[in-house]
Amino acid sequence: MSKNIYVTEEGLQKLRAELEQMKNIERPAISRQIAEARDKGDLSENAEYDAAKEAQGLLEMRIAKLEATIASARIIDESRIDLSQVQILTRVKIKNVATKAVMEYLLVAETEANLKEGKLAVGTPIAKALLGKKKGDVVEVTVPSGIMKLEIVDISK
Repeated sequence: MSKNIYVTEEGLQKLRAELEQMKNIERPAISRQIAEARDKGDLSENAEYDAAKEAQGLLEMRIAKLEATIASARIIDESRIDLSQVQILTRVKIKNVATKAVMEYLLVAETEANLKEGKLAVGTPIAKALLGKKKGDVVEVTVPSGIMKLEIVDISK
């Protein structure tokens, strides 16, 4: 039994589009590469054939993993998000107690994380420390450089 993966409607659509790309474009392209390499003769010393077969294996693994992710995906109802505490799909403004630097992140599912867009995966150490906490709480997060104290300044959508 696989664990549920929580995603937004938009995140699920992106996953489905990526799967379609792999199945309808990448898979046929690799099949053509294998056929072309096979037509060149002796397969025992054909590096193109070996590379294409390896690429095919990797693609099939990616397709299988993505299909499993989509099958276990559960869409989060954004209208039912409780803003009294930090949880997935809440935007949290935090302040580094030591440096006074203020950062803002939207906590999202692993599949939707993108630090450039301020989307932090719920599985990261910072997000794990913040989950379930309330505005005004100070959390300690172990990071490679040591322990960082973060104060929750605000929680919003």
